[in-house]
Amino acid sequence: MARRKQQPFWQRVALIVLAAFVMAFTIKSFARPGGIFSGGFNGISLLIIACLEKFAGISPPFALVNYTLNLIPLYISFRYLGKKLTILSVLSVVLTGFLTDALPAFPLTQDPLLVAVFGGIFNGLAVSLCLLANASGGGTDIIGLFMGEIKGRDCWNAIFLMNVVVLGIAGMLFGWDKALYSIIFQFVSTQVIHTLHKRYQRHTLWIITEHPEEIYQMIAEVTNHDATLFKGVGCYKRQERQMLYSIVSSDELKLVCSRISAIDPKAFVNIQRTEMLNGRFYQKPTD
Repeated sequence: MARRKQQPFWQRVALIVLAAFVMAFTIKSFARPGGIFSGGFNGISLLIIACLEKFAGISPPFALVNYTLNLIPLYISFRYLGKKLTILSVLSVVLTGFLTDALPAFPLTQDPLLVAVFGGIFNGLAVSLCLLANASGGGTDIIGLFMGEIKGRDCWNAIFLMNVVVLGIAGMLFGWDKALYSIIFQFVSTQVIHTLHKRYQRHTLWIITEHPEEIYQMIAEVTNHDATLFKGVGCYKRQERQMLYSIVSSDELKLVCSRISAIDPKAFVNIQRTEMLNGRFYQKPTD
């Protein structure tokens, strides 16, 4: 059984370009017109610009502020997450900054709740497109990926809490109504990312099959994960049965299940969400 082919680099670039357009659209059509601070380094950039406009009477370009803030996260990405990921992340940050300053504003609604909800959906979609390309949109996305590589778990809810602190500062400076709507924006965005990004989510497989060796070899080759074989007796027919136990990442789950069905159409598979895991677990490295 062959492994999944690696995503072509041009496809990853295309996803990054699309993500940059979606992110710039979100900022210009939802965040800025609605006075929403979107969270992450884009939100911090908007907060800094708003502070400079209010207290210093100057309005720097979004790109200038955002590029400056992303210097340290991009260094962390280069140092710990891989060169290709960093190159694509730099492309994402540069394109998003440029498009945010270049594209005309096109407000879709003045309702703050609609701005928060639908802006959060588009923001989460943009971030998810970057993650699908095995890259990031910079800022807290890189921090989330970095923590995921170290901790081996989904850290987006922790990133959400970090953003709430930043939005609390915005509330003290610009009014709590805007800050609370911004928290709704960020909460919706986080849930979209959590739903679409599967890298650090895991599932336990209990597989009762008459072809345990073939299925084990497939799991090992496709996912690089091991498995444990249990032998028992089926209570109904009192026949000897064999069961494989293994854990796979959620982004590998669909492929593994389809391969199991191809090897043994009669296999019985119980799939359980794995909330915590202690011990060695192979995580596909970033590049």
